[in-house]
Amino acid sequence: MSVQCEVTAKAATQAPMSLFERYLTLWVFLCILLGIALGQFFPGVFQAVGAMEVAQVNLPVGLLIWVMVIPMLVKVDFGALGEVRQHVRGIGVTLFVNWLVKPFSMAFLGWLFIRHWFAPLLPADQLDSYIAGLILLAAAPCTAMVFVWSRLTNGDPLFTLSQVALNDTIMVFAFAPLVGFLLGISAITVPWATLVTSVVLYIVIPVLLAQWWRKALMAKGQEAFDATMAKIGPWSITALLATLVLLFAFQGEAILKQPLVIALLAVPILIQVFFNSALAYWLNRQLGEKHSVACPSALIGASNFFELAVAAAISLFGFQSGAALATVVGVLIEVPAMLLVVRWVNRSKGWYEAGRTTA
Repeated sequence: MSVQCEVTAKAATQAPMSLFERYLTLWVFLCILLGIALGQFFPGVFQAVGAMEVAQVNLPVGLLIWVMVIPMLVKVDFGALGEVRQHVRGIGVTLFVNWLVKPFSMAFLGWLFIRHWFAPLLPADQLDSYIAGLILLAAAPCTAMVFVWSRLTNGDPLFTLSQVALNDTIMVFAFAPLVGFLLGISAITVPWATLVTSVVLYIVIPVLLAQWWRKALMAKGQEAFDATMAKIGPWSITALLATLVLLFAFQGEAILKQPLVIALLAVPILIQVFFNSALAYWLNRQLGEKHSVACPSALIGASNFFELAVAAAISLFGFQSGAALATVVGVLIEVPAMLLVVRWVNRSKGWYEAGRTTA
């Protein structure tokens, strides 16, 4: 086991939830209200912001997205990839849930709820866009935020770090093909050029910049790295909230006309969170994995890299799209839903250990 990886893993998972992270749902709700109000009173300002594009990339949003994503990716140590063999069963379960179950089942749930059951209650011209947003949310596996969830369950820090590093590596290559395929089978037009551009701008380049920055910080020592992380940590959430204000300034009129939309979009997302976490938890139990591995496995399987999902939705479909709104609903329910999963896996430890099949 790499000593550096072990130190990094423990440091990542020992960081407490910040004020922003703990009350993320409240901040998102306030941003919804603020964005709607500003959009109604100052429509010209936001139209000007929306027009600031180069090659179909909105420059203010692009900058905000980099500020969102890069601090999260700096926490990821790709050197931990060499440690995946330590927990092959847990890694296998998490990959299965993240890359096979979650995106495909979300496409099915989108088709079932959005295109059929809830269709009479939703704007007909946005149904495909809502489904696209749900697919984008499910195709982006959780990254650094899962360190917080893992800590709350006393999860194995090295497993958490190696799984996040592996997920992010796969995401660089698999995100665009997976999203394109699922949009295609959902009969939604795939803007391939914009999709590939989004992957390069919001995954590949941020990963490279973040790892270069991480290497420079680690060269100064772990204390310097931790101090920098403490300083830049709020940047990511602040940039996310600013993006949401912009988004709801554009979405405000549609939401005021149909406020039920947010509640309806939350239904398939909540089903996904609880189904995926339960499936990963149960599979780890059947395979005899330790509880300290099963907990972060369940949490990684349930959570999403919502910063990337929001960024991709805006790039592919625009501020005023149903796709962008669907990803924001994912942000809105992320914290309360994940805290419920944390409570469940902690309280069920006795049941887990009693039925675990030891290898």
